[in-house]
Amino acid sequence: MFFERKTASSAWAWILILFFVPIVGFILYLLFGKSLRQKRLNRPIAYENKDFQDNMALQLNGMKIRSFQPISKVANGWLDLIQMNVARTDAPLSTATDIKIFNDGTRKFDALFEDIRNAKDHVHLQYFILNNDGLGRRLVSLLTEKAQQGINVHVLYDDLGSSSLPKRFFDEFEAAGGKTAAFLPAMFSRINPRLNHRNHRKLVVVDGSIGYIGGFNVGDEYVGEKKEFGYWRDTHLRITGEAVHSLQNRFFIDWNQATKKDPMGYAESYFPRVDHKEGIAMQIVASGPLEIYEDIKNGYLKMIHHARDSIYLQTPYFIPDKSIMDALRTASLGGVDVQIMIPHLADHIFVHSATLSFVRELLEDGVKVYSYKNGFLHAKTLVVDQRAYSVGSANMDIRSFALNFELNAFVYNAQSASEMADLFYQDKKLSVQLTEETFEEQSWVEKVKQDVAKMVSPIL
Repeated sequence: MFFERKTASSAWAWILILFFVPIVGFILYLLFGKSLRQKRLNRPIAYENKDFQDNMALQLNGMKIRSFQPISKVANGWLDLIQMNVARTDAPLSTATDIKIFNDGTRKFDALFEDIRNAKDHVHLQYFILNNDGLGRRLVSLLTEKAQQGINVHVLYDDLGSSSLPKRFFDEFEAAGGKTAAFLPAMFSRINPRLNHRNHRKLVVVDGSIGYIGGFNVGDEYVGEKKEFGYWRDTHLRITGEAVHSLQNRFFIDWNQATKKDPMGYAESYFPRVDHKEGIAMQIVASGPLEIYEDIKNGYLKMIHHARDSIYLQTPYFIPDKSIMDALRTASLGGVDVQIMIPHLADHIFVHSATLSFVRELLEDGVKVYSYKNGFLHAKTLVVDQRAYSVGSANMDIRSFALNFELNAFVYNAQSASEMADLFYQDKKLSVQLTEETFEEQSWVEKVKQDVAKMVSPIL
């Protein structure tokens, strides 16, 4: 355990569990606690994109010698974050000719389905959750139609997140020529010794020119058709232009890591030439348990430290480490308007208790906290000074920072960032503000539950 745990807080949390419930704790550690090693995944084989790699090397070298010309004035103010992302991840600075922001599942999937119907060459789709329900079956039926038309269709899903899928769910799709792969599948029936490390990413690429990234999975709850959740409030981006190539690059790597069957290789049709290089500056940043550094978390930290006016954060699970807590705390004490929005409805009671414990602590330093009551808030967004923002799959919690494979877009554009801030303002009208008095009125049982949840939060 001491060799495998990355942080002292995580190690001590497991020590407490092993001490108080030794037999159960040992089994839990085997299922949830062991670190993921590269040998447990296929290496990214049969894929090399020389133009993509050369572009990153050229950008990084230009930044180091101060000759790099930023795409826009806004991007110029974030060069330190941009350079860090290029140096640490496969995240060259690129442009989107257009970004459409979705905060409603029905509108997002209507647009996605229409783009898939119009696909001429390929559809590459990756989701953490793909459910065997109305929406899931409609999507796979459409993908089957496209495969029958001769379109190259690949579907990558997480085996645990999509555990509701029956064994023969993809039979018709695969018979039509579609390709599927499960990330880290169970070894013995439903027993999976790698439960703790999941591919939480959500991305779609259509014809190499249209891309989707954000928080929506595929299931009826994401379009508000499950009573226990009600309206599902999430955030997703539809992008066009050169930035889609970064999404494509990540899909290729993830696919080849997930399966040795049907390895994907470079083809010009997957990365169509983009002559129009101007547009909205952005980066597609990936992180995961195979990396030494927590790259998306470090991007969050850079953004928070940049803030001079405002920070608007939405997350369904707020279980940050000390660095994030200190960054938010010092930003607020320094006069930055820090506002955090969490769901009022809890889908994981213990995790929600830990979330309440952390936001309660930040109230003392002037951070404003809102509880969204119009259904379930699943958005993972960070907007800073209405000039830059991040949207993706990563929650503001330790699991997303260190255990899951995540993917976020970092966007440097004032107009688009203002749209994100406007969505936050609209959600505030559907929320209730949490204050120190809110927590003072809680029972001692609720406070103890929150404190216990916070104590074991490093392993949540």
